Amino acid sequence: MKISVIGSGSWGTAIAVLLARHGYEVFLWSYLREESERLSADRENKEFLPGISFPENIYCSPDMEECIRDAELIVTVVPSPATRVTAKKMSAFVQEGQKMVNLSKGLEEGTLLRLSEVYREEIPQARIAVMSGPSHAEEVSIGLPTTNVVASEDQALAQMVQDVFMDDVFRVYTGTDMIGVELGGALKNVIALCAGISDGLGYGDNTKAALMTRGLAEITRLGVKMGADAETFSGLSGIGDLIVTCTSMHSRNRRAGILLGKGKSLEETLQEVHMVVEGVNTTNAAFALSKKYGIEMPIVEQAHAILYEGKNAKEAVFSLMTRDRTSE
Repeated sequence: MKISVIGSGSWGTAIAVLLARHGYEVFLWSYLREESERLSADRENKEFLPGISFPENIYCSPDMEECIRDAELIVTVVPSPATRVTAKKMSAFVQEGQKMVNLSKGLEEGTLLRLSEVYREEIPQARIAVMSGPSHAEEVSIGLPTTNVVASEDQALAQMVQDVFMDDVFRVYTGTDMIGVELGGALKNVIALCAGISDGLGYGDNTKAALMTRGLAEITRLGVKMGADAETFSGLSGIGDLIVTCTSMHSRNRRAGILLGKGKSLEETLQEVHMVVEGVNTTNAAFALSKKYGIEMPIVEQAHAILYEGKNAKEAVFSLMTRDRTSE
């Protein structure tokens, strides 16, 4: 089976390695020819996933047509800001009924669309699923036990993706709630930023637990309003992904939050993390969605104030703690 992995960051690389270990012929696409040539020569992603050797059945290419042609599954793993431009490039080569699964987590700023909706607009001929859950690239690449959920309105496609990915260290569940799975994966990054800010301020476990719990409540309120199943947020793509992203130093969102909490500017923080911090873009989109749907999201509101309005982080915490009394 030929599988195309579109996106060669840390997560795309880890997925390519996972699937190659299953014996599939994996074509790993990079948008820069220089990067593709470097990956081919090094047989390792030294910049984003150092120390993980590529199996011989990973083929690196900047040629979109070569990667997609005759692929039985296309796996998309590009940052959310690059989703639409990448989808436009893909569209000319994707055949009617070709299978796709998106593993990226985020929302499109401006349109506020989920990433599967962006792909559907640009590649209507594809069959599309989404996969998400608590899954750091660093751990998947070395074979540590991991679980994800794949969701699609097309159950045959979800089961096919499940079969392709599953092995004794990577377990996949199936579901139909694409809205919930995508929103859980995207919005938890905002809460992880806040958890990192809390750490950077020197606050403790009580604070982080409160942020995670009340953050999940905000995510669920918005998700249900947008058509998701509330139970989805109690699963892998909801609380599961929230836990791992808020507590691990593998999480670039948490690391970025720590720097912000210590007083770094947003520009300095993004330069130091040196990878896409999805929570920054998603905070803006989540704030806009809360206004669009009339959903109270005080943590998202304060995260937006810190990132985009110059509010001091300690003042933001004070604003949260001194809100009017309410019930849980």
